[in-house]
Amino acid sequence: MHRRVIAKVRKWSAGRKAIVVLLAGIVVSIVMLILTATTLVYTSSEEFCSTNCHEMATNVAMEYKNTVHDKNRTGVRATCPDCHVPHAPIPLYIRKMGAVNDLWGHLVTHSIDTREKFEAKRQVLAERVWTYMKGNDSRECRSCHNSAKMDPEKQTEKAQARHARAKKEKLTCVDCHFAIAHHEPQGGPGPQELEVDKSLISRGAIF
Repeated sequence: MHRRVIAKVRKWSAGRKAIVVLLAGIVVSIVMLILTATTLVYTSSEEFCSTNCHEMATNVAMEYKNTVHDKNRTGVRATCPDCHVPHAPIPLYIRKMGAVNDLWGHLVTHSIDTREKFEAKRQVLAERVWTYMKGNDSRECRSCHNSAKMDPEKQTEKAQARHARAKKEKLTCVDCHFAIAHHEPQGGPGPQELEVDKSLISRGAIF
């Protein structure tokens, strides 16, 4: 039986149909690759993150405006994807697959489609982000901020002392630097009170 199958495949591949199918497969693959890359780029833009759905536009995007990450003396901005979208390929792909949960909340459960609902879940949402950032040693922060390149002489004495403490206690950026672009939840634990498994973080990544 298998000999007949092999014979049919050999006969078919010897004809022009095989070349046509091969070329069609290459074209389809290129188109799919372009569409995937374009989707990744577009969904990682400030425009998409802050204005594409009302949950973001009427809540976190409004809070972000005129903060130090949006408007400052140097004009260097950190936008939504700079802080919330991984810059490395594999973490980026994993994060994009996890965005299905965001779509579910937007299209099905409508979990934060009003200001009241958002405020009610602010602490939960904040803890989710803080835990994620503590778990990867504030990876997205470090895409812009490199502790090895910090010049202590240009920092205040208070900043020098706090950075020294962070290094000694193995704290990560978000343990101290939070509620910079969004309002801080009231009444709940902060990042330093959240326990995360740091065993998956390389030792060299901790300050």
